[in-house]
Amino acid sequence: MAAIPLNKAAIAAMIPHAGGMCLLDGVLDWDAQKICCVSRSHRNAGNPLRSDGQLAALCGIEYAAQAMAVHGGLSGVVGGKPKGGYLASLREVTCHVERLDNLQDDLVIDAERLMGDESRVIYAFTVRAGKVDVLSGRATVVLDVG
Repeated sequence: MAAIPLNKAAIAAMIPHAGGMCLLDGVLDWDAQKICCVSRSHRNAGNPLRSDGQLAALCGIEYAAQAMAVHGGLSGVVGGKPKGGYLASLREVTCHVERLDNLQDDLVIDAERLMGDESRVIYAFTVRAGKVDVLSGRATVVLDVG
């Protein structure tokens, strides 16, 4: 399967996030098992995840969750736009920095589908900015496709 890069508008049409909560700016590459996305929204002062003007590194989990949702739509795991997804479990999450907003490079979000079906899926994920490892872990997502 040839991967076709996607822009922010195409991503927003695939996930249940709207406006500023659609954090991803593009899909760089994807196949049946993995996806690589890019985002610049961590530098945006209007980012809805900011608190007291700062964006904690743990917010990178939401970036990864959105990459997983896009992957589910692209790979056909979900037969349409889900009503929502719920992070049921996070494992082995490691943060290497405290904040995202002070990173100058774009965020690159990688997610790899380890196993799952149309109602639940497990992904490994990493977020990095240039040569800086930001965070990594595994997530179990329960999908509401009803």
